[in-house]
Amino acid sequence: MFLHVTNAKYIEDYKVEVSFNNGRKGVANLIGALNGPMFNPLKNKAVFSNLKLDEELETIVWPNGADLAPEYIYFQAFKNEPELQSQFKQWGYIA
Repeated sequence: MFLHVTNAKYIEDYKVEVSFNNGRKGVANLIGALNGPMFNPLKNKAVFSNLKLDEELETIVWPNGADLAPEYIYFQAFKNEPELQSQFKQWGYIA
């Protein structure tokens, strides 16, 4: 099953409430992704808050063209869930 973001809503700071096609819903803090030329502009919270759900890409995107992989967003939302640790290892997010 491919993971897709089905809903996304800016909350505050760099936190986004997200829903996924597997039925899970959580809050992802995305500050850790804001590095490099494409993501540096998103450090401005006013810019970051302009996120939207791209229904074709099925993930979060910003007006400057930045987007994040649904798996990364999922990891950020659920990284402390014990039952998901093996999946996150498989995806390469934890050692």
